[in-house]
Amino acid sequence: MTFSRRRFLQHSAIATTALIAAPAVFRSGALGAENPIVVGSLHDQSGPIAASGTPMVYALQLAVDEINAGGGLIGRPLKVIHYDTQSNIQMYSQFAQQLAVKDKVDVVHGGITSASREAVRPTFDRFKVLYFYNVLYEGGVCDRNTFCTGTTPAQTVEKLVPAAMKKAGKKAYIIAADYNYGQITAKWMTKYVKDNGGEVLSTDFFPLDVTNFGPTISKIQAAKPDLILSALVGGNHTAFYRQWTSAGMKGKIPIASTTFGLVNEPTTLDAAESDSILGAYGYFEELTTPASKSFVEKIKKAHSDTPYISELAACTYEGVMLWAGGVRKAGSIDRMKVIAALEDSISFDGPSGKVTLDKATHHTIRNAFLADVKDRKWSVLESFPDVKPADTASVCDLVKNPNDTKQYIISL
Repeated sequence: MTFSRRRFLQHSAIATTALIAAPAVFRSGALGAENPIVVGSLHDQSGPIAASGTPMVYALQLAVDEINAGGGLIGRPLKVIHYDTQSNIQMYSQFAQQLAVKDKVDVVHGGITSASREAVRPTFDRFKVLYFYNVLYEGGVCDRNTFCTGTTPAQTVEKLVPAAMKKAGKKAYIIAADYNYGQITAKWMTKYVKDNGGEVLSTDFFPLDVTNFGPTISKIQAAKPDLILSALVGGNHTAFYRQWTSAGMKGKIPIASTTFGLVNEPTTLDAAESDSILGAYGYFEELTTPASKSFVEKIKKAHSDTPYISELAACTYEGVMLWAGGVRKAGSIDRMKVIAALEDSISFDGPSGKVTLDKATHHTIRNAFLADVKDRKWSVLESFPDVKPADTASVCDLVKNPNDTKQYIISL
């Protein structure tokens, strides 16, 4: 489902005549617009990643509206300057520079793919703009100016792989997107398969624009694995699941995925194409806790056209609220004061449960959930409380090395 540009502009205080020419600006009228704290937003609302970006913008808007309704931060309202990055890495680079230099934002929440994160992170480091990346990813980023609130492989893949192997068998076939997220996640999949006594028969990578998976399905059929581990990304890659079913393979070889559902696949696919796929995330819309139900209801009431509300939206909301907690604790919008406050065990009880920032890694300690698809919805099978982002902890220590800006990558 793509995002309606017209509906988006109805929620903006200003209208734009071109997607690239100017940002959309959200404001809450309760506090006025005097001396606002400016929040930058970079999210895809057009192109193949739009179904993921749209709920993230809705979640960010909800958090900002709630903060403003509660009196703002340190007596000042929040103003959001948002750019639709159009599933285009060049747009990320362009708009990141504009947010930092022209718009002079105080913080940026944004990025979806890991490629987009790495396109903008150096810019925000250079211009000293605090950056929140609120997306599950391959792990390893170690940067004091950056906070990563989504899940890492140690929080989800480590749970997903043994569950899938227990269900299906020891021989795995990995298919993944051909950029840093897919490549590194495939390494984590391989590690956890081997850790659990299995073997990986083959690993295939696909550019984001690939839609024909016929040759790959033939290769999988010939290899005869017990299970498929998928880290495919974006709307184009959804074609794999349709073609897998059309080839008569659905139900013959189980699929476990680190990404299925992030572009609304259970709803856009037929039940026959999506049922029984296994996933592990830091949040599912189907969670029945009061905080989760309230979060979902608020977004859907404000935006009846919203796609599935995944971890991406929940972590965006929680990321804004964690940042706000840091500003309140610091009593200032000064970047270094806010960073220091965020490092002081800042936590927030959000739709996914309690989320706490880890000082050494700038990642979150959070709940993880294992689920499978039934009748086009996720059914939560198991919960794992307070899981640490251990994949970064062994190499990233921003307490000892505060000037580190690397991304550490697993080696096999």
